[in-house]
Amino acid sequence: MNYGEKLKELREEKGLKIYDISRFLNFDKDTYGKYEREYNTIPIIHLNTLCNYFNVSLDYIFNISNIKQYQNYKENIDLKIAGARLKEFRKENKLTQSGLGKILGCSYGTIAGYELGRYLIATPFLYTICKKYNISADYLLGKIDSPKYLNK
Repeated sequence: MNYGEKLKELREEKGLKIYDISRFLNFDKDTYGKYEREYNTIPIIHLNTLCNYFNVSLDYIFNISNIKQYQNYKENIDLKIAGARLKEFRKENKLTQSGLGKILGCSYGTIAGYELGRYLIATPFLYTICKKYNISADYLLGKIDSPKYLNK
């Protein structure tokens, strides 16, 4: 997904060590190190915390936009807005929950849970949607209201 390279770049620009970021996130140093090297996938909630810390957009971290930060962005992710926007996106693209589930490699029940705001979309699923459909991760998660679609 390439977010690890961006996280490392941002951390080094601030002169920070893996230990510093792991302490900030209240993680074990090895846990954060695995996220940065992408041995393990960092959950969106923690990736959002890092985006706020480094003052960058999720789109920038995902390397789907060169825009480091959007104006009028919200720091927090709203599960209800994220769910509604995922559903709106799915319908705009004439996808059923099962159809989107096939694309992402998950069940329609998982998609339904995301759309109902029961839980936050998994990082690889969000990345896949954004990359394939050129849609903003920050928009889908309710952090911004525009742009919706990206022109890297």
